Amino acid sequence: MRKQIKQFFEADSASGMTLLVFLVISLVIANSPLGSGFESLLAHPVGIETPQVHLRYSILQWINDGLMAVFFLMVGIEIKQELAHGQLSSAKKASLPFFAALGGMLIPAGIYLLFNMGTETAHGWGIPMATDIAFAIGILSLLGKRVPIALKVFLTALAIVDDLGAILVIAIFYTTDLAASYLLYALGIFLLLTFMNRMGLKSIWLYLIPGLFIWYFIHHSGIHATIAGVLTAFAIPIRGRNGGPSPIQQVEHAISTPVNFFIMPLFALANTNIRFESGMVEGLTSPLGLGIIAGLCIGKPLGITLLSWIAVRLKVSELPKGTQWTQLLSIGLIGGIGFTMSIFIALLSFEDLNHQTAAKFAILVASIFSGSIGYVILNRLGRKYTNQNSN
Repeated sequence: MRKQIKQFFEADSASGMTLLVFLVISLVIANSPLGSGFESLLAHPVGIETPQVHLRYSILQWINDGLMAVFFLMVGIEIKQELAHGQLSSAKKASLPFFAALGGMLIPAGIYLLFNMGTETAHGWGIPMATDIAFAIGILSLLGKRVPIALKVFLTALAIVDDLGAILVIAIFYTTDLAASYLLYALGIFLLLTFMNRMGLKSIWLYLIPGLFIWYFIHHSGIHATIAGVLTAFAIPIRGRNGGPSPIQQVEHAISTPVNFFIMPLFALANTNIRFESGMVEGLTSPLGLGIIAGLCIGKPLGITLLSWIAVRLKVSELPKGTQWTQLLSIGLIGGIGFTMSIFIALLSFEDLNHQTAAKFAILVASIFSGSIGYVILNRLGRKYTNQNSN
């Protein structure tokens, strides 16, 4: 039993499966007699409140602003390592994932605006730009050897660039009133951590504890507090002392399991509690619903494939070894699984609860559709790929 549990947590698909389970649990709770009680629990305030320190927020806010900062810490770590010695470490390696991710952000946003320009929901253009790493990579992992390793590496790099783009979009376009003094405090601590890195200080606690203060100041600056996780990650040293353990990998190993099997499922549980009501299906044909569904289901594969084709045609990039354009198109469909990041941006986009609910339902429908179609196509193509290799 211990061995089976260990194998489950170590499997690449496990985090995606866990997210799916908590998504279903959240929907069941929301549409049961427990729904109103669960909403009241999420709205319950927790924390301390003094004239000097304001840290009393609802449980939902602590999940979305606090725990998700740890998720972004892990995203920042992945981005930094890929920039240092991974698929983003050189222009040649990074070119195709970069162009693919750029197309997968710009075209979905443009499609959304086509449906919503001039409406009160136009501010949600960032919603279909995002890709959920856990679900996307989880689906590829379920396909096993039927998908070339190079294609998995490409999707991982693409998702990381996509996340970096989403982080910049959140920081620049989804920021409320800016309190410059708090932002300067956070920037000062970040510069101090960067200097400590240059000086060769390797203790992870010298970075994580000040990172809490960065979170506090950024939270009060008006920029979304999850950006603190990325800044902290970028300050942590990659190389250990005298060839010892890498500090950034130590942090990654420490937080990866809690992030994948506690924080992200908890986020899904708290934010996917959609109560199904009459008119919701019809709402999918509203500008908001159509913009999200078309952006994720059409814009993502179109943008990823089109800009990749242009980059290869111009000989700036080349296709991953052993892959075909049909497989890349399928990767674009899987990139249409917005879920976690899309819901996160939807919550930042709208204060109106009806808009939030409509957006979450559209994201759910689009993500299920994109993931299912992408899986089916890759599975059929994968059988040919497996047969060719066996011969």
